[in-house]
Amino acid sequence: MRRLVLPGPTPTAPDAARLCARLARMYEDGARTVECDAGAVTAPGLAAVEVLARLRLTARGHGRALTVTGVGPAYRALLDLVGLVELLGEAEQREPPGGVQEGVEPDDLAV
Repeated sequence: MRRLVLPGPTPTAPDAARLCARLARMYEDGARTVECDAGAVTAPGLAAVEVLARLRLTARGHGRALTVTGVGPAYRALLDLVGLVELLGEAEQREPPGGVQEGVEPDDLAV
């Protein structure tokens, strides 16, 4: 597995093009999976969201895997806020719909 490190404390829009070109070269050189280390991103902004989104698109365009590691709480919160937490590649854990009852016990009160 090859490794790509995002610059900190926050990657910028110009970093996105450079990182995507580097990721594409890794895949063209035979990398099957690349680990994207986001540990240095401690002050993420919207440019950091753009970087991760563009890296995901680059990986998808090459039909390859991209694993994101080291995402701090601020970066994760920002991705969640803009509705793009799926860029981390993790399954979202959603709350069950309200008012849905899985089973009924004889002494349950009607709602």
